[in-house]
Parts: sequence; structure tokens; C-alpha cells
Amino acid sequence: MAGYGNQAQQPIVIVDPSKERTTGKDALSMNIASAQAVAGIIKTTLGPKGMDKMMVNIMGDITLTNDGATILEEMEIEHPTARMIVEVAKTQEKIAGDGTTSAVVLAGALLEKAQKLIETGVHPTVLVKGYTMATGKALEILNDYSVNVDKTDREMLERIANTSITGKASEMAGNHLSKICVDAIYAIEHEGKVDVDKDIVLAKEIGGTVQDTELINGISIRKEALHNEMPRRIENAKIALIDTELVFAKTNTTSKLQVDNADQLFDFKEQEKANFRKTIQKIIDTGANAVFCSKKIDDYALHFFKEANMYATRRVKDEDMEVLSYSTGAALVRNVNEITADDLGYAELVEQEDEHEEKTYIKGFKDAKTMTIIIKGGSEHVTDNVERVFDDALHVVKSVYEDGKIVAGGGASEIEVSQALRSYASGIEGREQLAIIAFADAIEELPKAIATNCGFDSIDTIIELRSKHGTIKNAGLDVESGEVVDMLEKGIVDPLRVKTQAIKSASEAAIIVLRVDDMLRAKEQAMMDVKPEHNIHNYDMAGML
Repeated sequence: MAGYGNQAQQPIVIVDPSKERTTGKDALSMNIASAQAVAGIIKTTLGPKGMDKMMVNIMGDITLTNDGATILEEMEIEHPTARMIVEVAKTQEKIAGDGTTSAVVLAGALLEKAQKLIETGVHPTVLVKGYTMATGKALEILNDYSVNVDKTDREMLERIANTSITGKASEMAGNHLSKICVDAIYAIEHEGKVDVDKDIVLAKEIGGTVQDTELINGISIRKEALHNEMPRRIENAKIALIDTELVFAKTNTTSKLQVDNADQLFDFKEQEKANFRKTIQKIIDTGANAVFCSKKIDDYALHFFKEANMYATRRVKDEDMEVLSYSTGAALVRNVNEITADDLGYAELVEQEDEHEEKTYIKGFKDAKTMTIIIKGGSEHVTDNVERVFDDALHVVKSVYEDGKIVAGGGASEIEVSQALRSYASGIEGREQLAIIAFADAIEELPKAIATNCGFDSIDTIIELRSKHGTIKNAGLDVESGEVVDMLEKGIVDPLRVKTQAIKSASEAAIIVLRVDDMLRAKEQAMMDVKPEHNIHNYDMAGML
């Protein structure tokens, strides 16, 4: 019994001592602080007057942008909760195409308001329930507040695109870029749906100005015919996509070949050439009249393509090969000896318009409506930024085109939701009421941040928005004058999908964080020191076999 008693007094270890453990309010506070830190980094980029961030990677490449998704993608974030907030931005970008900064800032605000309530004694479970109720009600409020838009209303769609573009470095060309966005959406529409990611290609070219950016019906690649005698224009093109080298491989000099005389060696060399000719002939026999190769084509292969009056080009980018495959229906062929006519794709036209220009156009597809936006600018930083602008603007126009619903911008929708939530909270019994009011306060952080980033007083702005919202339903902040005006009349509008998804993403992230009260994290350990003579590279592995 004495032995048993001694055993009973021994400490019981249930957690690996190599793990770092944080529990209770400490864990919650740490997680909330990390989420707020991420939100704080990009908060100053919110709105049309938001500031830019400059990020320099280990290679010295510079990214200059105020796009929230890009900033968070480039940041090297280690804390698990902070990573979860980054996932909010990724989800927002994937579903709505814009509003990533709003979603992250809202998530940070929700957690900040929650922490204040927790410090007064409100349990996280109560906050989770209250936030869940507030989310459902907010989505309902936004849907009732939204305005229906006809997809044929081109002017409104251009306003949507322009609102997304405003505040970016390319906003001076906003009207031109907005028109291109809407043209592209109309061109790829199919039964009321549009697939921006597949059917619209963004190609960048250094040179000219942003105003020179253009939309092309088809695909444009920075390649040219490999020989002057090759055709520059092919109608009813049958396209072969070759994803391997077309190179005559000579016998390795270290290979062993027994020959009795020079004639045998000559015959062997000729046989090698004949085999390679057969390989190239297999492509020609399929009926192909245009060849795009992702790798090298040597002069020997080029000769046969020229003799067959075919267009051929090489070292085509992988992303261009994928777009060609999707648009033309051609298969990427990695084993030329197995190519058949079924592997070929089709285009009405393959054309190199200018003999001296390194650019080929592929137009007219059977089953695809691929469009290319050629982005032009004076530097790589400019074209990169415009590419991000188009990515956002195209997706928001897509959202409105498919959903047919918009809300007033400039903070108008956030004020509508916050005021309606406060009215809703007054009818809720229990401490959940406090959580709903906190949710309403958090939503108002968005127009506050926009006002601050424009150089206006955030408190005065919120007070004026609240007071005028009763008489002007769509009252929002004019970022140029600082006045509160009707946003619909001014043409400042946002897609309903962007606003609803931001609330859903931010709320879900905040709820996940609030439910965590215990955190286990493995400690980083240095590699064990190894004596030089025991290093694996010093062993003769061949001698050990």
C-alpha cells in the first residue's frame, strides 16, 4: 500500500513537455492580438484613397500594391491564427473577387469588440451565439437593401468596374479599363454565366501607356514563325501542341558501337536521321498545319515543317500552352510517336500580323470564347498593378452580371446594416444582445477606416452618416469632398456578393478564434550537432553495398 501511495503522488504527464501550451484567456488574447495585427497591416489600404505597401522578397523583387489579397499572399506569416485570417482573404478573393481588405479588417474589428466584452465577463460561447445571430440578420438586411440590376445595363456594369478600379494606381485610365472589362464579360457570357478565370487571358506588354491596353477576340502570344518562308497566316488551322523537344539526338560519344568499316558507320548515322524524320513525319501526317512547342525545335525538324508549309514556333510558355489547349481543344502531346489527328485542336485563324513583330494571334474557336486583354504600361510595376486591377474588376462585374444585385458604396451599406442590427438587438433577451451590438459596431469600422484613409475625421463622418441615413437611404461618404451624399445617384456602387461574402468570411473566422481556449504548439528545435566524420556525405555508399 505504501508503494501504491508513493506512485499516486508522482506527477502524471499528459502533455508532451516539448510542446508550448497556452490556455484560457491567455490563449484567446494571443490569438486575437495576432488577428488584429494582420488586420492592422492592411487597414490603411482600405478605400479609394488607401495607401500602398511595398514588399521586397529575398531575391530583391519589388511588389507595390494596395490590393489586400496580394499583400497577404506576399507576407511570410507564421502564427497559426494569423494564417487563418489570411485564409479569410483567399476565400473572399475566390468567391467574390474583391473585398479582401474589408473582410480582414472586419474580422479584426469583430475580435477587438469581442475581447472588450470578454474582459467585462461575457463568455466566448455567448459571443459566438450572438455573432451567429447577427451574421444571419446582416445578410438578410443586405439582401433587402440591395437594388436589382439588369445585366443589359451596360452603364451600371461600367460603374461597378470603375468603383473597383478607383483608388488603384491605374484609376486615371478607369473609364477605358471599365469599358474593356464589360466588353470582355459580354463576349464570354454563356447562358447567363461567365468564367473569368478560364475565358479571359491577361497578357502584359512593356511599352506604351495604360490607355493603350486593348481587348482581343482570341489569344495573343509573344512568339513568331521560326522561318521566313513559313506562312504568316493560316485559315482553318489544325493545331498540334507538342510538350517535348523536337531535337535530333545523336548517339552519345560514350556509347559503344562496333563497326567494321566506314560504310557501316555512315549507314548507322543515316538510320538515326531516318528515325527522326519518321518522328517529325508523324506530326505532319496528322494533318496539322500549325505547331506550338513548349520546348526546343532544332533546325533539322524545322526544315521538314517548312517543306510541309506549316507554321511552327517554340519555347511557348506553359501557361500559354494551357490556354491554347483549353481554347482550341488540342491535347498536350508528350510522346510524338503516339500523336494522332484526334490530338489536334482547331482555330479559324492563326496569324502573325506583322512579319517583323514577335506576336501571333489565334482566333475563332469551336467551343470556347477566349478573349485576351493585352495590358500595356511603361514599366513592369505598372503592368503588374493593372493586372491585379483587372483581376478584381472582372470578378466584381461577373458577380453583378450573374446575381443582378448591387448595394450603395461609400459606407452606405455598412451604416444600413449597423443601424438595423441595433434595432434587432433591442428585441433580443440575454447577453447575446451585447454581441449583436458589438457586431454592429465592428461593421462601422469599415467606413471609419475609409474616412481616416481619406484624411477625414472618422468620428465626425460616422455621426453624419448616421444622421443623414434616415432621410437618404443610400447616404455614403464622397471621398473627394468629404460630404455625405446619395451614392446611387453618384454611381458609387458595390456588388451584393462582395458585401455578403465579406460578412460571412469575417464572422466565421472570428467565431473560430473565439472558440479556442487551449493552444499547443511544438517548440522549434535546432538540428543535432553531428561530427564532421559522421556526416552522411563522407560515407562511401558504394563500398557499403
